[in-house]
Amino acid sequence: MNDLKKYLAENDIRFTENKKASEFTTFRIGGECFTVYPKNVKELTDATRFCDTNGIKCVIIGCGSNVLFADKGYDGAVIMTQGINAVETDGDFITAGCGATLISVCKAALDRCLSGVEFAYGIPGSVGGAVFMNAGAYGGEMKDVVEYVKAYSRKDGKIIKLNNAECGFDYRKSVFSDGEYVILSTKLKLKPGDKKEIKAVMDDLLGRRKDKQPLNYPSAGSVFKRYPGRYTGQMIEAAGLKGYTVGGAQVSEKHAGFIINKGGASADDVLTLIDHIKTVIKEREGVIIEPEIRVID
Repeated sequence: MNDLKKYLAENDIRFTENKKASEFTTFRIGGECFTVYPKNVKELTDATRFCDTNGIKCVIIGCGSNVLFADKGYDGAVIMTQGINAVETDGDFITAGCGATLISVCKAALDRCLSGVEFAYGIPGSVGGAVFMNAGAYGGEMKDVVEYVKAYSRKDGKIIKLNNAECGFDYRKSVFSDGEYVILSTKLKLKPGDKKEIKAVMDDLLGRRKDKQPLNYPSAGSVFKRYPGRYTGQMIEAAGLKGYTVGGAQVSEKHAGFIINKGGASADDVLTLIDHIKTVIKEREGVIIEPEIRVID
């Protein structure tokens, strides 16, 4: 890591040592990490390339949602993309940097009377993270609006452009999910709409989230993928697991699809609770449910 620190300092790329993941994740869980804060695409690709060339583990993080860091921390570099957050509009298109928040994109679309991304309003993630996992809600997914993605190939060190079909979008995954590519920016294809109608949909979906989701507690969002033909949260609720607690981690009493940090929860608490839920659902329903949160250790 000393070589990385020297490289970053020489190239004026900001970094912080011993920053706890609990400070930058929505779960508020995780041990100490070495964090890097690139200001632009060049710094992002240069830092990633240096890590890959020198055998240093690294992980790219946007807003810190949908992730769970280990209690022991991460023995590599956590590269944060919040500084790469430009949002530009051109006709029916919006181009957003990987670190731009989904909320900022939704607001830009509203300002330009563009419809299609309303489903993402209120999702506490970045554009890069949303494309990475093909995030979706209320009948919409990123695959519905992505025109193309610019990405850095860690395999050959080149910046490439992938169209929608090449992104390999599927339920809560994409070609980016294995970490071979670093998402740099995304171009979205939207459609003209009525501003009042767009805002009404955004307000309605945000209201539903506030009404149904435990937004007053730290969490990583919905914990499990939807089982085909079933709502996983309903299965968990039917199993009587609402409120079930391990340490500081609890199945939300408001929405059984969420695990919340009631205070002082550890990653081990969450993982133990996830395993318990999976066991109960398998015994009760005969199905295996799969987590969608990304565990980083």
